[in-house]
Amino acid sequence: MLGAVLVLTLSSCGATLTNQPLTQAEQPTAAEPIAQNQNAIRSGTFVKAEHPTTGTAQIVTRDGKQVLELDQVFETSSQGPDLYVILYRTEAPPASIEEGDYVSLGRLQKFNGAQSYLIPDDVKLEDYKSVSIWCRQFNATFGYAALSS
Repeated sequence: MLGAVLVLTLSSCGATLTNQPLTQAEQPTAAEPIAQNQNAIRSGTFVKAEHPTTGTAQIVTRDGKQVLELDQVFETSSQGPDLYVILYRTEAPPASIEEGDYVSLGRLQKFNGAQSYLIPDDVKLEDYKSVSIWCRQFNATFGYAALSS
């Protein structure tokens, strides 16, 4: 019985197992919540990929820094053991992603509710078209939001 539960859990997260150490850019960083009256540079609404993911993502500028903010109604599945928030090069990331096509903003802080992530200064936003909740361990896209102006 335990084996069956383990198989279901592993298969629900997706593709192949990768066990790579975090790079400096992937280290978790968080920013303070953004005031709601700030204008978004880009924003999008999450859609399901491998797991239901809902809510809105927006990129704002605060104190000269770019920050990704997930809204209060953001929610994704708690079935991922190794979830990250990433910026991806296309509007709709594939189920499995390739190294070099994304930049990690850090580990997902929580499965639901408002949270924010500092975008590194060297990231050119015009190179990224979406934000994704991604299971690094199983290379599985849980959900994503295409970002538009």
